[in-house]
Amino acid sequence: MPSYNNTPRADEKCPAEPGSWWVYLVRCADHTLYSGVTVNLDRRVRQHNGELVGGARYTRARRPVELVWKKTATSRSEAQKLEAQTRRLSRRDKLRLIEGAIDDSFGEP
Repeated sequence: MPSYNNTPRADEKCPAEPGSWWVYLVRCADHTLYSGVTVNLDRRVRQHNGELVGGARYTRARRPVELVWKKTATSRSEAQKLEAQTRRLSRRDKLRLIEGAIDDSFGEP
């Protein structure tokens, strides 16, 4: 029986470039939206989908998830502030953000 190692590799744990943070929204199988921050989008989505160790408890029961929106941030602090602003949006506004119907510059000064 083959052994599967779903622990992230070292290159999956660190950002490709210093200061490259992401704020993201994923759509879960039940059509709910989940917001988060990360330095590696591919790894994080794979975690949410159970391909790698990790992922939020919320998405664990709502797999598979699909990345539907993302925005870069220069620091963790900026990413967390932008995520907080994103979370405060209504579901309707989040869907409009995903569709590109509203500007995603609300987190910029």
